[in-house]
Amino acid sequence: MAEPKKLFIKTYGCQMNVYDSERMAEAMGGSGYVTTDSPEDADMILLNTCHIREKAAEKVYSELGRFKGLKAEKPDLKIGVAGCVAQAEGEEIMRRQPLVDLVVGPQSYHRLPQMEAKTRAGEKALDTDFPEEDKFEKLKSRGPAAKRGPTAFLTVQEGCDKFCAFCVVPYTRGAEVSRPADRVLAEARELVSRGVREITLLGQNVNAYHGEGADGRDWGLARLIRELAEVDGLDRIRYTTSHPNDMEDDLIKAHGDCPKLMPYLHLPVQSGSDRILKRMNRSHTADSYLRLIDRIREARPDILLSGDFIVGFPEETDDDFEATLRLVEQVRYGQCYSFKYSTRPGTPAAERAQLPESVKDERLQRLQALLNQQQAEIQAEMVGREVGVLFEKKGRLPGQLVGKSDHLHAVHVIAPEALLGQIGRVRITGSASHSLAGELIAG
Repeated sequence: MAEPKKLFIKTYGCQMNVYDSERMAEAMGGSGYVTTDSPEDADMILLNTCHIREKAAEKVYSELGRFKGLKAEKPDLKIGVAGCVAQAEGEEIMRRQPLVDLVVGPQSYHRLPQMEAKTRAGEKALDTDFPEEDKFEKLKSRGPAAKRGPTAFLTVQEGCDKFCAFCVVPYTRGAEVSRPADRVLAEARELVSRGVREITLLGQNVNAYHGEGADGRDWGLARLIRELAEVDGLDRIRYTTSHPNDMEDDLIKAHGDCPKLMPYLHLPVQSGSDRILKRMNRSHTADSYLRLIDRIREARPDILLSGDFIVGFPEETDDDFEATLRLVEQVRYGQCYSFKYSTRPGTPAAERAQLPESVKDERLQRLQALLNQQQAEIQAEMVGREVGVLFEKKGRLPGQLVGKSDHLHAVHVIAPEALLGQIGRVRITGSASHSLAGELIAG
């Protein structure tokens, strides 16, 4: 029996890339590959890239440069670039880095086994098309159903039609496409059969989900969530990332009447200035966002809110930035992600006059100080409360387990190892910078 070939995947960026990497690894299992944690042991290296962060492409080229020596030692080693940088750069990657054997965009992953076979025949392989066939169906696992950890991502929607002025997603992931509901439900049941207790539904604009339901009609995200809640053994449901304009009434209602939908919502606003929001092409205002938050909190008073902010967007004034700080103070976020604006080639904002880096740095520091203060206050308020914790792994201390609370806080608890993969009731006893401590409630 031939030795299995080894596949090393390095994943950058969002949860959708994590999901895609898992599916690519499963698909390559049908070609005789098993995964390895070491590029030195690999017969094939895949970099699953993200184009969101600053200088993303240059970081990929730098990473590829590290593999030159490895490629020289192992001429049969195949190196591939996948993901959004692959989609954006295409042939440029192969031109700049001849050691790359294949480049595959995020909509063509299902063709990866055929592309790998092509490279074994001594040819280069490039595929950045937007094919009509359903890649999710083509990427089904061909190997045995391995046991999974208690949490999993499940992509239900891809692409975006919003065309925010700072974002490359519509160009790298394409137009919005929703998976049929029956396929999502089938994958969810399969995940639960492998030990998953919590599923996070993924999409570039996940609350724009409108997939064909079993009744032939379009189902919105709320309907999909309610159907998933009927899956026996699935205890928790989350979703990310959302757009304020697609928070439909039924989805807001689901936060109040669907117990399996966790009290956590990531709802990016990006800026508190209407002028900047218009320049970003966000199609909402600060006031409409705040009124939406009020409605969500009315449906689920204990919900923890998370968001995204970009500071230093072209033409952002001091007054614009102060408006962002005021919005943050009004909303009071439990978690947040904040970034300095950086240009993405091909996006409208990249052509505009840029602010000095020193201004961006100062504003980011002020915003993050406020966000960190809010997070610390909200975590401190959790002390003394009882929460559910899904235990995911062992902690650093003897007898310690780590899991996520209903509100997605990391919680450290002294608990028996038999609780791994289970949900326990925990009383919060302390708060650290990015986690909570708790004690198991007997019974």
